[in-house]
Amino acid sequence: MPAPATASAAAGAVAGRRSADIELKGVRKSYYKDRIEVPVLNGFDMLIRPGEFAALMGPSGSGKSTLLHLVGGLDTVDAGVVRVGEAHLERMSEKQLTAWRSRHVGFIFQMYHLVPVLTAAQNVELPLLLFRMSGGERRQRVRTALEVVGLGDRMDHRPSQLSGGQEQRVAIARAIVTDPDVILADEPTGDLDARTSQEILGLLNLLNGEFGKTILMVTHDPRAAEHAQRVLHLDKGVLDREVSNPVRAARP
Repeated sequence: MPAPATASAAAGAVAGRRSADIELKGVRKSYYKDRIEVPVLNGFDMLIRPGEFAALMGPSGSGKSTLLHLVGGLDTVDAGVVRVGEAHLERMSEKQLTAWRSRHVGFIFQMYHLVPVLTAAQNVELPLLLFRMSGGERRQRVRTALEVVGLGDRMDHRPSQLSGGQEQRVAIARAIVTDPDVILADEPTGDLDARTSQEILGLLNLLNGEFGKTILMVTHDPRAAEHAQRVLHLDKGVLDREVSNPVRAARP
């Protein structure tokens, strides 16, 4: 990992002060299994303020990942409102959602989803290929993003040449390279050891605290949730309870 001052300076070049609030009102979402309706979210309401770091917790099947997919425009609601910043996702077509998602959301998943045959730099560059920019600008943004996560010296390494923690750092670099308003993390430390998990959570804290990124993280780990300012507990598709973290909330 780079020293904090170095990481902070590098992040400033790739992650600006863009952030957005997240609001869900009366959201309903069901899936069908063998033509049987399986409700997941039942009139769900939630508000995340701009620049807030919130964690979602709850038992399996409570709707955590579904909620994350709806906020990220990967799925659509059956009813209700999903607003991220000024964008009403429930009103968008699939094509509009794809365009909006590429510019405004950075995704971090438990399984990394890196392309095995591409180098770290090439994996990070993938989201930028959707934008009009010169090759030189793309390379600079990729280099800066990898320096933020402490992998400036691993740009030419393929995923098979990296540790699990390094692969997740590449995934974080890919998530921030477009300077998104919102970062959505689905069990980002679920496949990592305790020490590496703390390093990854430290990167999320940097992006949230130093650059005001709105972060919504799904986790089963109470130790990971301690890094969030608010912990939202879901149960059977509704918000069961909420816990604030005064230590994290007091940080700039």
